[in-house]
Amino acid sequence: MTSYSDPSRTTGADAALTDTPDEALRRSLGVARRRFLSTCTAVAAGAVAAPVFGASPALAHGIDHGHGHGHDHGRGQVLVPPHKRGIILYTVRDATARDPLASDLPSGFREVFKQLARHGYRQVEFAGYNQHANAPGGASLESVEGARLLRSWLDEYGLRAQGNHGFIPSSWPLTAADKDTFKKHLEIANILGMDHMGTGGDPTGSSYRADWDVAADKWNALGEIARREGIKLYTHNHDSAYGFLLDRGPLDDQGRPTRSSGIRKLEYFLKVTDPKLVWLEMDIFWAHVAQYKFHTYTAPDGSTRRNVFDPAGLVTRYNKRYPLFHAKDGVVDTTNGMGWDMVPFGTGDIDYTTFFSRVGLSNYRNPMVEDDNSPSATDPAQSLREAKISYDNMAALRRRRR
Repeated sequence: MTSYSDPSRTTGADAALTDTPDEALRRSLGVARRRFLSTCTAVAAGAVAAPVFGASPALAHGIDHGHGHGHDHGRGQVLVPPHKRGIILYTVRDATARDPLASDLPSGFREVFKQLARHGYRQVEFAGYNQHANAPGGASLESVEGARLLRSWLDEYGLRAQGNHGFIPSSWPLTAADKDTFKKHLEIANILGMDHMGTGGDPTGSSYRADWDVAADKWNALGEIARREGIKLYTHNHDSAYGFLLDRGPLDDQGRPTRSSGIRKLEYFLKVTDPKLVWLEMDIFWAHVAQYKFHTYTAPDGSTRRNVFDPAGLVTRYNKRYPLFHAKDGVVDTTNGMGWDMVPFGTGDIDYTTFFSRVGLSNYRNPMVEDDNSPSATDPAQSLREAKISYDNMAALRRRRR
């Protein structure tokens, strides 16, 4: 495992915030000064400002509001090329699970693929391989035969599979059964034509460095197995993974550290995993939740230090280790403990124009629309309707002219 020395000096973000906090933060996030000043709300006790760091794509000045299929029509460079516009099928999970014998709405994988292709999508990310039992192919397509059927439908509608939130062994060291199941999922991924295979969970829920070291060993081993099959293994992360690692004394009564050097847990994981074996999918919504929640830590000397998380900055520092994103939007809500409420892509306050402009590599990144709340118990057409809204808003994103 690669060794890592924790930082002993103040980070660049800390230094900038020490000099001119609001202006340095604004510049680091690429936000217009007027927008920043008009929307940031101070929080007590030196906390980070409320996270409204730019206009939503639907509101940002100069953005093409048409359907957009790669043509700029004089309105600036397309930020997400047509062949990279994707969606994770978890967003429309009610549609794939719908009984085709009981509804005229699209149901099961094949009909959902057809509808998503009509919307304009060219990529999908799976969240497992189950659908309604009455849909073509039956309830479970988690097999070689099922994967071949899924691939035929993807090809039929001009879609490409780019990943799956699927099986990651719970055992470590790996049991023979877990290793065999993992290899079966790699075979499925190859049949589906995926470049990437991963999971929807963090490598560990712990805050302690020793546990992240174990997780790194495990993921390096799994990544090596995946690489031999031509697949990049990735982990998808939520807000907790961007909290601060507990790696400094004093120790508690169980011998565990209680303070931090200021390194974030996932950043440490990036340092101690092999960049040729382990990849990441940033959920941009949850990264912004982390920006709101995790902005101070207790240093080894007992002082409180401030370090505001910059999601796009982390991506640019680790560049090609981030081939995948979840493009999930949110509106600011400082009453719910997270700072944000989920909404369909392009209808919220997360500044995706700035984010995608900063991270670059548009022909390498694969942003997948996600909205956990799209399925509705009272409106069965909602998730696919909102998938269309999200696609149109992603297609409308243009780089701002200078």
